[in-house]
Amino acid sequence: MQERRSNIDRRQETRGALLDAARALFFENGYAATGTPEVVERAGVTRGALYHHFKDKQALFQAVVELEASRIAKEIEVKSLNAETPMNALLHGAKAYFRAMRQAGRVRLMLLEGPAILGPDEMRRIDLQTGGRELRCGIRDALGVDTPDAEVDAYADLISAMFDRAALACNVKGGTKIYEDAIAVLLSTLVRERSQPRTKARK
Repeated sequence: MQERRSNIDRRQETRGALLDAARALFFENGYAATGTPEVVERAGVTRGALYHHFKDKQALFQAVVELEASRIAKEIEVKSLNAETPMNALLHGAKAYFRAMRQAGRVRLMLLEGPAILGPDEMRRIDLQTGGRELRCGIRDALGVDTPDAEVDAYADLISAMFDRAALACNVKGGTKIYEDAIAVLLSTLVRERSQPRTKARK
């Protein structure tokens, strides 16, 4: 039993070392300029170990993207967890997203190379299991639990695109405060307008 546990631990350590090495190299050099020989050298494992855990470089890249998406979602969750109101949770989450995306290499990995290499459908699947799920929960809490799913999804898609476009702009220009402030205004306006009773248009 102890031997089996040790084997499992070793496999997990090897996989973790490969992911850490690949993440660092993808961040530093990008997908195209990173080769699997560099990954195994930095991880300190054999080439056979790499292909035992991952079919090819793209599968390794996908695992790194999934791991990074989970880490970003966790950072957002932690910062918004103890917010006093659902609206404040959204605002804290927005600031946490911008802070998370300031880490060098994340914008290229998550917003440029991820969609280009894995495709938009796969990136959406990953998002819906990580940050996109957190965003949808936050929107539903802010707008009300009776908000239809289709409406929550529509707002989440639009807000997510807004966040990502702002992160791309910040990556080029530097500085996030003006975008944080603008998004706070837009989110506050959405929640305020959506929460007001809707009147029927006159015939």
